[in-house]
Amino acid sequence: MSFDDVLNANATYASGFVDSGMEGTAARGLAVLTCIDSRIDPLKILGLEPGDAKIIRNAGARVTDDALRSLVLAHNLLGAHRICVVIHSDCAMAETTEGAVRLNIERVTGVDAGSMKFLPAEDQIETLRSDLDRIRTSPLLAKVTDLGGFQFNVRTGELHQLL
Repeated sequence: MSFDDVLNANATYASGFVDSGMEGTAARGLAVLTCIDSRIDPLKILGLEPGDAKIIRNAGARVTDDALRSLVLAHNLLGAHRICVVIHSDCAMAETTEGAVRLNIERVTGVDAGSMKFLPAEDQIETLRSDLDRIRTSPLLAKVTDLGGFQFNVRTGELHQLL
């Protein structure tokens, strides 16, 4: 696969680039964990600008070990005292099972996917509640001032706080 389109776009970007001088901290004190779904533009849906927040993305917006590691760093070293986890409607990782996801991947690849955990959310709200509890009970995130669970509707653009 060629990356010429990406490199050409970057060359155009870099030709007009001006260093903003912004720091690497979260200017608005926010860390956002959301899904990798291409329909989600975290900065736009939350009214943010580059530098305002630390954005962490993974399939299903799950609080995995790696997401938790990134949240701990964002909180303790990069000024994020608020955390919002944003799930979304029409998510491929919602209302499915580990077995179903594994079977679909095996169908596409022809390879046994049993060694990998994909962490779908059969009940998206209950999974969000459990993931928020994982953040809430982490001793390395004890000084987080605000923690919220949200759902973004990919059809209407609306964001609703659920938890």
